[in-house]
Amino acid sequence: MNHILIENITKVFTEKFQNKPMLIKSPGRINLIGEHTDYNEGFVFPAAINKGIITAIQKSDSDFCTLISIDFNEEYTFSLKNLEPIKNGGWKNYILGVISEIQKKGIEIKAFNIVFGGDIPVGSGLSSSAALENSIVYGLNELFKLGLTKKEMIFISQKAEHNYVGVRCGIMDQYASMFGEENSALFLDCRTFEATKINIDLKEYQLVLINTNVKHSLSESAYNDRRSVCEKVASLLHISALRDASEEDLLQIKSKISEENYQKSLYVVQENQRVQQAVEALKNNDILMLGKLLYESHNGLQNQYKVSCEELDFLVNKAKENLNVIGARMMGGGFGGCTINIISKKHTANFVKEVSKLYQEKFNNECSVYFVEISEGTHLLKQ
Repeated sequence: MNHILIENITKVFTEKFQNKPMLIKSPGRINLIGEHTDYNEGFVFPAAINKGIITAIQKSDSDFCTLISIDFNEEYTFSLKNLEPIKNGGWKNYILGVISEIQKKGIEIKAFNIVFGGDIPVGSGLSSSAALENSIVYGLNELFKLGLTKKEMIFISQKAEHNYVGVRCGIMDQYASMFGEENSALFLDCRTFEATKINIDLKEYQLVLINTNVKHSLSESAYNDRRSVCEKVASLLHISALRDASEEDLLQIKSKISEENYQKSLYVVQENQRVQQAVEALKNNDILMLGKLLYESHNGLQNQYKVSCEELDFLVNKAKENLNVIGARMMGGGFGGCTINIISKKHTANFVKEVSKLYQEKFNNECSVYFVEISEGTHLLKQ
């Protein structure tokens, strides 16, 4: 836990509002495998991590709410009446969206104040947005005794992103952030929203994230475009989502769609299969198979779904060249962010040093390395 961050947020809140806040921790997430399958009602395999958002919240003495982001050094005051998305509002729209979705349920909340900050690097693909949304809805639920279940809260977070941010995200990020458990990944069925806890023990290996520190502007429009492709192909197949498609089904309609859209759809079908194989691999303690599946996943994301970028491909290729890295792939929506790597603990330091140097030489930019632990989901912090 980031005690310095917690102390700083508490101090800023207390000095600004002369009140002791309630504190919520909401984690970011990794996804072992299963990218772009969630909005196809498929399978994903995420886990909450020990990096996240800390939110301090308390009732306001006025009729106005004040939000303070210590990371962006910004403050915003507003009324709870007639909420609308803010053009280019950034982080504010995630919070306003959550409030709006609560109000749409006919639930009344009073004015409140918030100070928040985090140690999830923005644009890293570790779901800082879902962590923020979850921290807000969880905090409001506790503060005003709204009686929302965790499942209701994650759908509020998801709809906030759809309606106020304009990203038609699936449910994986919010689910993993809210329901995560220490030392376990969640094998999540994105149709039924049921998850099975799978214990994570990588033996002599460890998870290492390498951040490209780039975020290409394609990401949001490309995400929505790919979602639209998947929905159109599912419609051609007369099924509700590509979760129900097989490779044979896709061959039946191949002449009716472009080769590019065929490959995107095929990727989704194959990635769903890989997620299920990854779960079996972990149950059987077959870490090498898990690593192999990660490489296959990246190949699909790069060459079929086309959501990778030169920087991500470079890091994965360097991982493939090193025998001490048994698996790597891009993680998240794509076009930047992190790779997730499974590396021998004994050889991690050397690999990280070598790849960082090569990345700097190639792109004239530094990559960042994160060592993450699998942690519990959104929760109140005891003070």
